[in-house]
Amino acid sequence: MRQLYHFWLSPFSRKVRLILAEKKLDFQLVAEPVWERREEFLRMNPAGMVPVLQEEDGTIISDSTVICEYLDEVYNDEPLMGKTPVERAEIRRLVAWFDGKFNQEVTENLLGEKFLKRFFTPGSTPDTGCLRAGRVNVGHHLDYLGWLFERRKWLAGDHLTMADIAAAAQISVIDYMGDIKWSRHEAAKEWYMRIKSRPSMRDILADKQAVFPPASHYADLDFE
Repeated sequence: MRQLYHFWLSPFSRKVRLILAEKKLDFQLVAEPVWERREEFLRMNPAGMVPVLQEEDGTIISDSTVICEYLDEVYNDEPLMGKTPVERAEIRRLVAWFDGKFNQEVTENLLGEKFLKRFFTPGSTPDTGCLRAGRVNVGHHLDYLGWLFERRKWLAGDHLTMADIAAAAQISVIDYMGDIKWSRHEAAKEWYMRIKSRPSMRDILADKQAVFPPASHYADLDFE
C-alpha cells in the first residue's frame, strides 16, 4: 500500500493527508520522529523532513508541494491546482503564503515553541516573545483569509483548491493548540467550518495525542 511518512502535528504532513483524502486514495500513515534522524529515513529524504510519500511501486517523493502537485497531476479527475494559468498562479500564490509566511510567522512561533522545542532542544523552555508574536500574527492572517472568503466562494475562487488545503493544514494545527479566538474572525470561522465539515478532515480532527491534548472545541463542527 502507498505509505505516507508523517508527523501528526506537521501542517505539511496534514496538507498531503488532506489531498490524499480528497482524491479518495488509500494510504497507510507511518509516524516519523524526524528529530531522531534515522538513517533509513534520511536515505529516503536527505533533507530529513516529513512528509515523504512512498508509492506502491516504491517511488519516493518528498516535499509537500511536490507531493501535492504530483498527486493532482496523476489523479486529476477533480483538479485542485486550477484549470487555467491565471487560476494556477493565484492558487500557487496562496499556497506559498500559507506554507511560507503563515508557517514562519505563526506556526513556528506557536507549535515550535510549545511542542517541537522539547524534542529538538531538550531542556529548553518556550520563548514568550515568540508565543506572543505567533498569537498576534495569527489574527492578521485570519483577517486576510476572511477578506478573501468574503469575495470568493473559496479562497482562490469558485472551487475548493490546493489553497484551501494548505490553509486548513496550517490553521488546524493552531486550532488544535487553542490559539485562535474565533469570535474575532467571523468570516474566517465560516470558511473553516465549511472545510472542517468535509470528509477529508475527519481523520485530521480525530488525530490526537494524550501527551499534548487538543483544545476542547477542536473536533467540533459547531465551535466558538
